[in-house]
Amino acid sequence: MINVSSRLNGIGEYYFSSKLREIEELNKAGHQVVNLGIGSPDLPPHPSVVEALHQEAAKPNTHAYQSYKGSPVLRNAVSAWYKKWYKVEVDPNTEVLPLIGSKEGIMHICMTYLDQGDAALVPNPGYPTYTSAVKLAGGEVLAYRLDEAHDWHPDINTWKQMIELYNSQSTGKVKLLFLNYPHMPTGQLPDKQLLQEIIDFAKANDILIVHDNPYSFILNDEPLSLFEFDKTKEVVVELNSLSKSHNMAGWRVGMIVGSSAHINAILRFKSNMDSGMFLPVQIAAAKALELGKDWFETVNQIYAQRKEQALVLLDLLGCSYSKNQVGMFVWAHIPAHYASGFELSDAVLEKARVFVTPGGIFGDAGNQYVRVSLCSKKEILEEAIDRVRKTFTKQ
Repeated sequence: MINVSSRLNGIGEYYFSSKLREIEELNKAGHQVVNLGIGSPDLPPHPSVVEALHQEAAKPNTHAYQSYKGSPVLRNAVSAWYKKWYKVEVDPNTEVLPLIGSKEGIMHICMTYLDQGDAALVPNPGYPTYTSAVKLAGGEVLAYRLDEAHDWHPDINTWKQMIELYNSQSTGKVKLLFLNYPHMPTGQLPDKQLLQEIIDFAKANDILIVHDNPYSFILNDEPLSLFEFDKTKEVVVELNSLSKSHNMAGWRVGMIVGSSAHINAILRFKSNMDSGMFLPVQIAAAKALELGKDWFETVNQIYAQRKEQALVLLDLLGCSYSKNQVGMFVWAHIPAHYASGFELSDAVLEKARVFVTPGGIFGDAGNQYVRVSLCSKKEILEEAIDRVRKTFTKQ
């Protein structure tokens, strides 16, 4: 038998991949689990976006390979979108790189910048793909802890200590800093003063900030780009996506925005790994980026209603939480009589056949938390509340 590559050491199957199989088996056995775990929008894109896809796909000349840099139509739309919503100037010809979903961009960036022995600062709790991508690229993960007592914001002095220690023990270099605000999984909004300090820190330490920014429009009236603080795009590359903001998760449309130097470097790797996305998808994505304030208000009204239902569910489980969270999840501290979020999650699945995500999958700093997705219809959330009310009492 041929052994797998050593680069897979310490890389397990993505949590939701295995958990969804478990839920599927329960469903086959007739249990009909209510899944409040994964953040995949159940709402459709705007009808005009679907119609644009239909019209373009029906044309005979839209089915060829596409440019690795993406269609000018999409790149221009991204540039206009950044200017309209983030008040940031972006050159569509040199500072935008469309992606087949922003998740692949995380891998592209790590493979572009990390050599064996180099390191990246990664939030704990945080999106698990940051850690996996760094490891797969041969880098070292320096997990920096976020906690509720500090409003889920990092401590720059801790970063300085981590870098000093790493540099004293390694021949590599700390090259990347992963940042994600609004933060997933906690829903924490950014602190603007701190963001400026982080930009200054990155410049002083020759570190590239990878800002993952897919949640800035969900239950948030002030979308923000990190380029507001790094106008020359010297130390920031920003990942963005239409998955959450435009209900297009399965379409796999994302982007990297950055300086021409960073975009060209990342393109050197990306162009060897994949091709440009289907042109009708790019044209439909450009249509989506033209949507106005009414679109976001309509979507957020639905999420706001669902959030209130999620809070009822969490009250029944005896959890505590902040009401000021944004994004499409609710992050909540578990009752003291549960050892971990995994234990509570398993108990809710076993007793009520409702799945909520254990916070520990985002790092050990999330062990005492669970996360509830808002990507389910009102009726489904009501069913989850009813089941939990019958099987749990508020502690």
